[in-house]
Amino acid sequence: MNQLAEIISRNEDKIRAEWIEGMSRSVQRADLISKAELDEQCREILRAIVAGVKSSGPIDIVSTGWEAAREIFQAISASRARQGFTPVEVATYVLSLKQPLFGAIRSTVKGSQDELFETIWAATELLDRLALVTTEAYMTTREELIARQQQELLELSTPVVKLWDGILALPIIGTLDSSRTQMVMENLLQTVVATNSKYAIIDITGVPTVDTLVAQHLLKTITAARLMGAECIISGVRPQIAQTIVHLGINLEDVVTKAKLSDAFALALQRSGRGVTRTNGAQGKVNPVTTVLEKREE
Repeated sequence: MNQLAEIISRNEDKIRAEWIEGMSRSVQRADLISKAELDEQCREILRAIVAGVKSSGPIDIVSTGWEAAREIFQAISASRARQGFTPVEVATYVLSLKQPLFGAIRSTVKGSQDELFETIWAATELLDRLALVTTEAYMTTREELIARQQQELLELSTPVVKLWDGILALPIIGTLDSSRTQMVMENLLQTVVATNSKYAIIDITGVPTVDTLVAQHLLKTITAARLMGAECIISGVRPQIAQTIVHLGINLEDVVTKAKLSDAFALALQRSGRGVTRTNGAQGKVNPVTTVLEKREE
């Protein structure tokens, strides 16, 4: 099949021009990739294909001779996944090479119909296999991006907030599962150690439902915090959640619960020896009322 490599080498400029022109009518994205960059990629791909065909033939693309070409396709595919190209656009990028390559084969092969058919069939198999390599690399990169984004969302959705000296708040939004519970537990324990806090308020206002599994995850987090010397208070217990907990027979007797975050905060202040008092506002203002936190001596 060295004839296929010779055809591509001899007609490289023409094939590349027709390839880019065909993509411009279907998958080229000027907003994501420039024409100069696309031209350079196509040039690099065609030369890598020629080297691979000469080294190992057009079928065995997993051999050492095709290693450079595979790396190029994988790098381009990964780059396009990060740029925002769709799977169809990435696959079509390779498959759109068929038409200009077949045209070059027809104009070059002047022998028998069998020779023409064998060359076109070899080119078809080659491009189909390369398209699979490209698609696989695209999907791998997309899965890595999605996994990283999910991890970042988990970190953003489980912040530990310092409400006051020695008092933390952990607002939970969404459903707790095993992986997220581990993230919540790690964040809470690290913050407890870093701030030397004695009280942690776990607010479940944003948790849609509480079942046995969610309750178990909450209890694990509370137990871990207690082992670090921090007392936990659960806030945001709505009537529906309270009824569900009672119906499921979940034992929360050892856990302090409050309906609102403000109530839990007030309790934490009280247990830490602090109180809330009201004072008049600054001079010159019309009876403003402000709330200040005053630490009381035990």
